[in-house]
Amino acid sequence: MRADGDGGTKRGPRARHPVRRFLPLAVILAGMALALAFGLHRHLSFDQLLARRVELKQYVDGHLATSLVAYVLGYALVVALSLPGGLVLTIFGGFLFGWLIGGIAALVAATTGAFVIFLAARTSLGDMLAAKAGPFLQRLAAGFRRDAVAYMLFLRLVPVFPFWLVNIAPALLGVPFATYALTTVVGIVPGTFAFAFAGAGLDGAVAAQQEAYEACLAAAREACTLTLNKKTLINKHIFIAFGALGFIALLPPLMRRLFARRLRGLDKGLDANGPVP
Repeated sequence: MRADGDGGTKRGPRARHPVRRFLPLAVILAGMALALAFGLHRHLSFDQLLARRVELKQYVDGHLATSLVAYVLGYALVVALSLPGGLVLTIFGGFLFGWLIGGIAALVAATTGAFVIFLAARTSLGDMLAAKAGPFLQRLAAGFRRDAVAYMLFLRLVPVFPFWLVNIAPALLGVPFATYALTTVVGIVPGTFAFAFAGAGLDGAVAAQQEAYEACLAAAREACTLTLNKKTLINKHIFIAFGALGFIALLPPLMRRLFARRLRGLDKGLDANGPVP
């Protein structure tokens, strides 16, 4: 609030519209609450979609354009509302549309939803947290911003933390949107197409499981089960590859800090021994 020429006061932009600042995040939180209250997230489970795979595939074959638009919008909404199910949607995108189109559609949807939640969190909370942050959080934010590209690529490439957390945390730590957008797009490309490719082989995986189950029954074995889950499609080698890519992303800041420490140690040694004659 500031004084005007007549001795009155004028409100600054943020003071004048306090509701507008928190409106984006409030809308997202309300949407999240409604989705959880109605149990919409339960329809995004692997088992639910697997049970309806034939019905979904038939609809997509007859309404390709409509299905593709609905998939992208629905997936983006799931990410923006921070609901679980992104991995399952990526797998089924590959199953419904093929690994290439499904992968591209999942990439567009995931990045769009991530951009929405990032901008909403930064608009509503970013400045407030930056103003009230203590020394530790300020140092953490400064270090994160200094190597934001490497850290963001690591978090995107290696699925260690939930996708929603990686979407929101950079906004609160002051990462520029351009850096966030670039690292998000680049960082999720390997995983998106890997899972879409796995989804493209879903029918083959189902047929293999069915064949194994029937062979078990024919052999008159007691414990015969027909199971198919995400682990059937995704093996450990995919995550090992993601870990290797994440390590490569972290190499620049690690090497920079290593050499910085050695240089500081060398400087201390020179100071202790005095100038070289």
